[in-house]
Amino acid sequence: MSIRQHLLIAFTAVGFLSAPHLTGVAYADSHAQAALALDSNAISDVAEKTVDSVVNISTEAVVESEVDPFFGDFFGGGGPQKMEGKGSGVIVTANGRILTNAHVVKGATDISVTLQDGSELKAKVVGVDPRADLAVIQLEGKVPGNLKPIPWGDSASLRLGEIVLAIGDGLGVGKSVSMGIVSAKGRGLRIAEYEDFIQTDAAINPGNSGGALVNLKGELVGINTAIASRSGGYSGIGFAIPTNMAKPIMEMLMKDGKVSRGYLGVGIATVNSQLATEYSLPTQKGVLVASVEDGSPAEKAGLIAGDVITAINGNAIRTDDQLKNTIAMIHPTSSVDLDVVHKDGKTSTVKAKLAELPEQHDAMQPQIAPTQQKSRKTSRTRGAFQP
Repeated sequence: MSIRQHLLIAFTAVGFLSAPHLTGVAYADSHAQAALALDSNAISDVAEKTVDSVVNISTEAVVESEVDPFFGDFFGGGGPQKMEGKGSGVIVTANGRILTNAHVVKGATDISVTLQDGSELKAKVVGVDPRADLAVIQLEGKVPGNLKPIPWGDSASLRLGEIVLAIGDGLGVGKSVSMGIVSAKGRGLRIAEYEDFIQTDAAINPGNSGGALVNLKGELVGINTAIASRSGGYSGIGFAIPTNMAKPIMEMLMKDGKVSRGYLGVGIATVNSQLATEYSLPTQKGVLVASVEDGSPAEKAGLIAGDVITAINGNAIRTDDQLKNTIAMIHPTSSVDLDVVHKDGKTSTVKAKLAELPEQHDAMQPQIAPTQQKSRKTSRTRGAFQP
């Protein structure tokens, strides 16, 4: 039986339950046709080439549990409790450096890594960046000489509909591979300070966090991080940190153990037609400067509330997340050219010298909430069966 027939059978059984599910048949058919358009062994070749570069991560953490004020003395409880977690990671160097999510190793007192051959090694944290939910750990002891660092890909070159594979320890049952497509790019979920997620419908479940999203060249294009789900399980909406964001953060963590980000000092909001009308803005594109911090690089450069930033160093800026991420990835003390539309409609290029974002300082956040946004439960994928 062909791949296409298997997929159609699987989805047709669901599709006839009710009319809304009939879309599942067309969805499966598109996947099948895309798969059949490839060489029959292409997907298997990629999976077998990259699976050894992904590891399973088990953690232990000690947390303080609360005592029930009514039953604590009778039933006990309270005090330190041991918690276990499951996640995934990607081998990035031959000497045992592994890239994963910060939430996978957060608070861990013990980290164990299981390699493809079943061997288990302890690991220590090299650096953590909770603002982007990334971490680097290092295998301890005698590191095997046959580790396979994963090749890096260019996440910016990903196209909508492009086939990708997700590899990781989904639901804690062991490492596995799932296939899907790139559903969207540049997603922001407000679960981390810095976000530029790749959305995919490749099956991603709790335990997949920190695992690899790879293209059909066998290159790493994303670090699987979160799922959008009503139940906490797979619903066809998964998110991965793109490599073009993850790689420079990883390199800073490996070099310095921390991440240094550029700091402008403004509160921002994405400009749209409604915002432009409500605040009488002279443009409907760009990012509104809603507030300027005292003594910040923005104030020193002459930016004021009501200005709209449309480009940084000649590159168009459309959203608040794009501006925030761009500034963050520019080295502190660097100067940037900001194309600005002022309140009176005049335009100018403002030069600002960035500072370093303080560790305890909140990143630039939107100051004006979207007028309509449907609620959605978004779950990081850490731990077996964790919603």
